[in-house]
Amino acid sequence: MVLSTHLNFNGNCEEAMKFYATTFDGAVQFKMTWAESPMKDQVGAGWQDKIMHMSITVGRTSLMGADSPPGRFEAAKGTVVSIAVDTPEDADRVFAALEQGGTTLMPIMETFWAKRFGMTTDRFGIPWMVNCEKPMTA
Repeated sequence: MVLSTHLNFNGNCEEAMKFYATTFDGAVQFKMTWAESPMKDQVGAGWQDKIMHMSITVGRTSLMGADSPPGRFEAAKGTVVSIAVDTPEDADRVFAALEQGGTTLMPIMETFWAKRFGMTTDRFGIPWMVNCEKPMTA
């Protein structure tokens, strides 16, 4: 089994996904606009260039997204996307990018379980936790 995250956007999916690919050292794997899909008649002319499906790979995982059809977008609530990084430097870099233009809920810092941990909602409205764990002790 593979568990992946799918994010919904209100017209800025392509911008967000390209930002995430850059921020997380990922790569765009697939992109389809509404106009390119068999569902193009389900959205108006002003939505044809928006994203029907887009995915990026980050490490061994996949992050997917789409622009919700007009009138069907709902902001993220009750969930947080978590990213685990290997070094405090990567945690600081990723967190700085995500918090730019967003809202910081907990600044990136050392905690009892992590070399770095922080929580922010990015400029696209997606809540994130950035975590660089300390080694476990038995």
